[in-house]
Amino acid sequence: MLTLKLLREQPEFVIERLAVKNFDATKIVEQILEQDARRRACQTELDASLADQKIKAKEIGKLMQQGRKEDADAAKKEVASMKEHSKILEAKMAECQKKQDDLLVLLPNIPDKLVPAGKNADDNVVVRMGGDIPDLPETALPHWELASKYDIIDFDLGVKLTGAGFPVYKGKGARLQRALIQYFLDFNTRAGYLEIEPPVLVNEASGFATGQLPDKEGQMYFASQDKFYLVPTAEVPVTNIYRDTILSESDFPIKLTAYTPCFRREAGSYGKDVRGLNRLHQFDKVEIVQLTLPDVSEKALNEMVLHVERLVNSLELPYRIVRLCGGDMSFTSAITYDFEVYSAAQKRWLEVSSVSNFKSYQANRLKLRYKDEEGHIQLAHTLNGSSLALPRIVAALLENNQTPDGILIPKSLHDYTRFFRID
Repeated sequence: MLTLKLLREQPEFVIERLAVKNFDATKIVEQILEQDARRRACQTELDASLADQKIKAKEIGKLMQQGRKEDADAAKKEVASMKEHSKILEAKMAECQKKQDDLLVLLPNIPDKLVPAGKNADDNVVVRMGGDIPDLPETALPHWELASKYDIIDFDLGVKLTGAGFPVYKGKGARLQRALIQYFLDFNTRAGYLEIEPPVLVNEASGFATGQLPDKEGQMYFASQDKFYLVPTAEVPVTNIYRDTILSESDFPIKLTAYTPCFRREAGSYGKDVRGLNRLHQFDKVEIVQLTLPDVSEKALNEMVLHVERLVNSLELPYRIVRLCGGDMSFTSAITYDFEVYSAAQKRWLEVSSVSNFKSYQANRLKLRYKDEEGHIQLAHTLNGSSLALPRIVAALLENNQTPDGILIPKSLHDYTRFFRID
């Protein structure tokens, strides 16, 4: 959530930068500032009224001491009237505050100066590429056919048990999933991230604090009886560990990693690009989260990008890193780098990670603050990234490593899978 201070001091800047996200903030900013002005006017009037009431109270005491009961009674009536007016002013202030807060959550985060303008993924900027794209024969199979051939993933059984988008992993397919999760967690903890095992159900306050609510409410599974949401990513519970917290400068940086199953409704998803593992309603993902001081969050973002790049490299997959344009960014992100791996049989790039800096936007919603050296309370910065999401990683591993004798497993995973080939 953007700060009211920023909107008061630089409304034109906010409107101009949000246009990079193709978001017209003019009317909302005007309405927010209008409600803020009304609230502050009521506050000024209320402060004056409360001061007058104190003066009148002292006068009443003096009048009573002087035996001037009639004058004292008249003054009491006047104070009673002033108190009623104060209640009206407080109600008006609360109404203005609510309208202002409801409007504030409608504004997305301001994109960083490095974010290019654009409407969709076609306008994203490729930062760098790595790895070699395998030269597969035209007879190469897509991963959903390989899954069936080697009996490692059963999509039809998932439909029977739940519905489309809920695959069942079997045999070496299940072991590969487990191996990847453990490998990703180990890779992250070796880099200094503390492993967390969070709940996979969160309350509304947690969803709001990290920006999933109200922006992505339609994409989240909801347990209505308990009013809990199934997590779309471990970012939500992990970041919320520090909701309503005041830290010290010495507490930073805070680096956390977690594995969770993730649940997304993905309403409206259809077509060839969502076949097999390309887009699921339930999938496994390992996440990294950092909380930092504002002046080092840019450095932390670059470190996280390099960390994820080393991880993708270790899987021997061809990849590219793209900086998202304004129109392709999330509501809460200030800047995002996507990692895509090449799916050789499908002949397309598949997103496997998004690494984002939210700056103070999430922290403002979280009320995640710290006390600086001068004793002032400031907002921290938050960052997160996928390290990694499994489905499309598995899709690329199966497709890119297929041979006539089976599917080869990258060397980095041998100690985790305990098998070297799927056949």
